[in-house]
Amino acid sequence: MQPPLVTSLREGSRQTIAAACPHALALGLMPGMALAQARVLVRGLDIRPADPEGDLASLHGLAITFARHYSPIVAIEGSDTIFLETTGTDHLFGGEARMARRIVRLLARLGFTARIAIADTPGAAWALAHHARDPVTLCPPGGHAEAIAGLPTASLRIESAQVELLRRFGIERVGQLAEIPRAPLVKRFGATIATRINRALGTLPEPLHPVIPPLHIATARRFAEPILTEDAIAHWLGQLVPELAEALAQAGLGALRLEFVADRIDGVPQRIRLGLARPNRDPAHLLRLLKRRIEDVEPGFGIDSIALHVRRSGPLGPEPFVERLDEEAAPDLAPLVDTLATRIGLDRLWRMRAVESDVPERSAARGPVLDPPERPGARLKPGDVRHLSRNPMLEPWHPHWPKPARLLRRPERIDHVLAELPDHAPRRFTWRGATHRIVRADGPERVHGEWWKRRSETHSVRDYFRVEDDEGHRYWLFRKGDGERGVTGDLSWYLHGIFG
Repeated sequence: MQPPLVTSLREGSRQTIAAACPHALALGLMPGMALAQARVLVRGLDIRPADPEGDLASLHGLAITFARHYSPIVAIEGSDTIFLETTGTDHLFGGEARMARRIVRLLARLGFTARIAIADTPGAAWALAHHARDPVTLCPPGGHAEAIAGLPTASLRIESAQVELLRRFGIERVGQLAEIPRAPLVKRFGATIATRINRALGTLPEPLHPVIPPLHIATARRFAEPILTEDAIAHWLGQLVPELAEALAQAGLGALRLEFVADRIDGVPQRIRLGLARPNRDPAHLLRLLKRRIEDVEPGFGIDSIALHVRRSGPLGPEPFVERLDEEAAPDLAPLVDTLATRIGLDRLWRMRAVESDVPERSAARGPVLDPPERPGARLKPGDVRHLSRNPMLEPWHPHWPKPARLLRRPERIDHVLAELPDHAPRRFTWRGATHRIVRADGPERVHGEWWKRRSETHSVRDYFRVEDDEGHRYWLFRKGDGERGVTGDLSWYLHGIFG
């Protein structure tokens, strides 16, 4: 059984619970409770740091998605609520009930548990979503006042001090508060409570501040007469690309995915998709990449319109430059990568990166074709014990034991191995049906299993040898086990790599 999960937030010198899982809530742990008190009440808590900024960014991204799919008016309220104005859009999804269930299923697939309420006013919807019993509440038109009457006064989004003050006067429900005349209420408690209750009941409007989805960046041309030739397409691309680059510059972005769409008069669009290694808005570079793909366009009986769409973009700010004239700048591989990607696809390009691991097949992994910019390491605090270490950082791959140019994805078993135990290299082996006779060998290089990661590798041992056969081919072999203890391996042999 998983331990109760809570997230912690530091407020000055005090740590409090920011959020708690249902298991933790059932045990009495509530948001706002001191973390020290929570540790006393429940042992074995899984405590993780809260990320309010990341949560708000995710909420904003979700609001943008809703604005593009469900409603043009979407607003964020607080740190956990999204308002949707569904008037005029719910019928597109089969009505309010089906729309609410669809949103719940969407959020469930994304890993979120949602509570949805639909009411005439934002205040009533917020109160029902946060305090009603059902996870999905549909309030009938004109019935919101009755629906929220039995809810606590905290459902009106008023401060806890005001809730406590109302409780002292015997006012604990929204219905009780709604019956009080507004003038004495404002005189005794201020205008906030009266405003909240009036907005929830609909006697005062509650304006929403909607999020605005980023505009789609695109340029297009329509023609009075259809065009047919590659030269004509290239000419109009020369007009569209600078306009697209200007739009990207005004937005402070660079294109990562471009799509060229040519609409033929027979209704069959021709599409060219380009991927770039990093954000770019250089018109000459983008035009050069597009011209290389013009031959893929089949004009048919003619093209009556063309368009360029930015399907994916990234921020593109000022670029650093070399200050000294006699200093050579680092070569920029992005244009070369973009050129290759237009032919074979960006998903077929990658760069191998070193991974800190003792097991060879885990010591390398695919990485992005362009390395991210190097970031300086975090500065150590004055009292950190790591200041005492004067040793340089160890390389992931030891330079005294070179690795083969080609490392097989999985080691392949070799047969008919003739080798003297425990430390001698093989003199003969068979691999893929061919027999190889060894004339030179070097080794062994002993590699132990990563016992701190996998319990099954506690006693695992591999002895690697670099060998050369009588035809000049060089291989990288290893034997499972140290040749003395059976627990270290079964003494089987494998070929793991081939030297150039």
